[in-house]
Amino acid sequence: MAKLPILSGRDLAKILSRLDYVHIRTHGSHMILVKQTEKGKKTIPVPNHKELAKGTLKAIMNQVGLKLDDLLNLL
Repeated sequence: MAKLPILSGRDLAKILSRLDYVHIRTHGSHMILVKQTEKGKKTIPVPNHKELAKGTLKAIMNQVGLKLDDLLNLL
């Protein structure tokens, strides 16, 4: 099984933009991304760090519903 890649916050925001998430604002050191779904808005805060912690990346992947293989394909 592949390991989680080392990504910056900006890299992850670019990947999420391919999944129809839109960067609406930056609040402090976090980028706020939003996606409109049938159930309403889905808001994801992404830290604007040079390197995201593995737990943070995994938590964001779980919120978005993104599996490791899908993430690797979007790189």
